[in-house]
Amino acid sequence: MSFIALLSLGLAISVGSTSLRLDTVVTAVLGNHDSVVREVILDLRLPRALNAFSTGGLLALAGVLMQVLLRNPLADPYVLGISGGAAVAALGAMLLGFGGLIVDWAAGTGALGATLLVFALAHARGGWTPQRLLLNGVVVASGCAAVVSLMLALGDETRLRGMLFWLMGDLSFAAFSPAALCMLVAVGGLAIAAARSLNVLARGEIESQSLGVALAPARIALFCATAALTATAVTTAGGIGFIGLVTPHLVRLAAGSNHRIVVPASILLGGTLLTLADTLARIAAAPRQLPVGALTALIGVPLFLMLMRRERRITS
Repeated sequence: MSFIALLSLGLAISVGSTSLRLDTVVTAVLGNHDSVVREVILDLRLPRALNAFSTGGLLALAGVLMQVLLRNPLADPYVLGISGGAAVAALGAMLLGFGGLIVDWAAGTGALGATLLVFALAHARGGWTPQRLLLNGVVVASGCAAVVSLMLALGDETRLRGMLFWLMGDLSFAAFSPAALCMLVAVGGLAIAAARSLNVLARGEIESQSLGVALAPARIALFCATAALTATAVTTAGGIGFIGLVTPHLVRLAAGSNHRIVVPASILLGGTLLTLADTLARIAAAPRQLPVGALTALIGVPLFLMLMRRERRITS
């Protein structure tokens, strides 16, 4: 899997308006090539490829943790309305004429606000349960979707294209985000270290308590980790669907449900899938670029239906 991930990064760097051989890429990165090729690789293609890989890994890891938190194999990183809050804030900043870093900060603030709102609504008497958390997340997500629809309907037409690309997920103008890469390494490392606890939590409340897992702190930690991962991914690349939903299923079908394998394999596979999708988005309609989120949805829908059909056959 690691080798395939490296190949996807190499392909993303090599393919474009001007194709480059892999040995040319290596020599340019090492500083043994002319400045133009080196600039194209280090300033344009490599940062975008790293952003794509980091975002895909973040979404896949968030999907794994969300499915453990809610004990629902159909849960994805966006189910709690975190991306909806980010979208409302980011589009609001765009409508006010801001761009670049201010939109990113607005998206992060909106994601944080949605996270706190969902947590506050779900934390009723007796603590909060996965069902209550899911219900409040769906309500907040629906409310944010309604606000986004109003913004698109009433917004300035000259800004609609940029707003739609952001909503569908786009890496065209995203600056390299070291925060995304650092978040992926940090939370991924913690998740691998806590793989045994994730295995226990995935089996249900009764077994978790009988084996000595503190449910309330574990749930809070999972919720915060998922929120941080999703917020970072949305801030980096906008709304990109199906990576967080499909990737954990693919890994579990191929390698079982042990999170010592599921967590690192999902990170690598999610990063690989989004890197390949972004490469396709760059070259499919060149010189125009497609929103990568639209491609992941087009590929993810039939793939997910195939997975569901296969699982139905296995269980029947």
